[in-house]
Amino acid sequence: MDIYLIRHTQTANKKGFCYGQTDVILADSYADEMANLHNKLPEFEDDCCVYSSPLIRCLQLAHTFSDNVITDTRLLELNFGNWEGQPFDAIDSDIFQHWTDNIVTTRPPNGENFEDLYQRAAEFWKDLLVTEAKQVLVFTHAGVIRALLAHALNLPLANSFQLRIDSGSVHKLQLYDNYLYVEYMNL
Repeated sequence: MDIYLIRHTQTANKKGFCYGQTDVILADSYADEMANLHNKLPEFEDDCCVYSSPLIRCLQLAHTFSDNVITDTRLLELNFGNWEGQPFDAIDSDIFQHWTDNIVTTRPPNGENFEDLYQRAAEFWKDLLVTEAKQVLVFTHAGVIRALLAHALNLPLANSFQLRIDSGSVHKLQLYDNYLYVEYMNL
């Protein structure tokens, strides 16, 4: 099974804006970024499975690859709770620093920590691996891709933040004879 983890393209929000599960629109550069992404990927079989976060920044891109997109809430970005929609610099600096120093275990108020995201992503991964598909596309967010890679490669969660996940990037994994290979990352 070939598995393509694909991060959405750039968003139209301002820099420094907390938008984990906030549904933001894509940047004006979307058409060019989408065409570039299509050029990075091979032609897919008709029976290719396409999964997407239900947020428009992923779903819009997924629909350019398939009319049969399966949305899954387990593919949502980190829930920032009360911080959603806020500029990061509006958050108390001591509280924010504590969170960034302990992102794996500390939750924003009414939000989730990276362990929470990891658990739901791992459940998605477990279900994905029992599908019969030969090709799978997963349109999601940087945090989810880090969590899926951490799960697949058995990385300590804190180390997953060392993985660069660019907007519009592709990360290809291949499951062959019950062994998982990383073919490439951040293409």
